[in-house]
Amino acid sequence: MIIYRDLISHDEMFSDIYKIQEIAGGLCLEVEGKMVSRTEGNVDDSLIGGNASAEGTEGKGTESTVVAGADMVMNHHLQETSFTEEAYKKYIKDYMKSIKGKLKNKDQKVKPFMTGCRTNQPHPC
Repeated sequence: MIIYRDLISHDEMFSDIYKIQEIAGGLCLEVEGKMVSRTEGNVDDSLIGGNASAEGTEGKGTESTVVAGADMVMNHHLQETSFTEEAYKKYIKDYMKSIKGKLKNKDQKVKPFMTGCRTNQPHPC
């Protein structure tokens, strides 16, 4: 399995189990996930030495909750951010400068990256 990481923070972003396609002339990757519901906190008593037939059902012990969301977000523990338009523009400008700095050692990638940034600037990759 291939894990895609952020070039700057090295945080896990997604893996190759999802459908991935290049967009914005190869500048960005679009990852297709799906909405799922999962039950969390539901522990089978037999896993912790319980025997329901011998103990009865009065002390249920664990409670379960249903959590819904995008599978990619839940699998990789991604956190939602909220930006105003101005804050996003500033963030993405600084982020792209950092990416350019990381690509300095790879000259064959810098020019296409910079061209793509200028061409697709309004695209919210």
